Amino acid sequence: MSTDSAPGGGSAPRRHLLVVGHSRTGSTAALLDAAVAGAVDAGGVDVEVRVRGAFDAGPDDVLWADGLVLATPANFGYMSGAVKDFFERVYHACLEHTAGLPYAVVVKGDTDVDGALSSVDRIATGLRWRRVLPPVTVVGAVTGDDVAKATELGATLAAGLAVGIF
Repeated sequence: MSTDSAPGGGSAPRRHLLVVGHSRTGSTAALLDAAVAGAVDAGGVDVEVRVRGAFDAGPDDVLWADGLVLATPANFGYMSGAVKDFFERVYHACLEHTAGLPYAVVVKGDTDVDGALSSVDRIATGLRWRRVLPPVTVVGAVTGDDVAKATELGATLAAGLAVGIF
């Protein structure tokens, strides 16, 4: 948990939300961007949002975070290779330090998302993280409703961090 003071001299600790994702075609990126926008709006000055590509995020980012949003395309029934690479690089460094970390997931697939969601949850369970919101899953083209759901996911996680629910 962060011990930074809130901007403006307040005494409440500022919470940290890490958003990690990968998108090859842009569809998952649109959902990730919506989640970030929702988080920034809902978190206000109480939640700092850090956005990292899956290849760029590392253990220090996860250790900094009070909550996490993961966004991945579904590739061949699994999370993207970039998100798997992220997990491989952070797993052992974070295993003993991030138990209970609240997280949420966004998965976009062309025909199916179940295997990708299951693979993310399986590794997160090994890390002893806890998924605190239903996942946003999109099969096929991203619609306005899908973007709204991703925005709500980001907003809900940030608001929950801000008030100490998560």
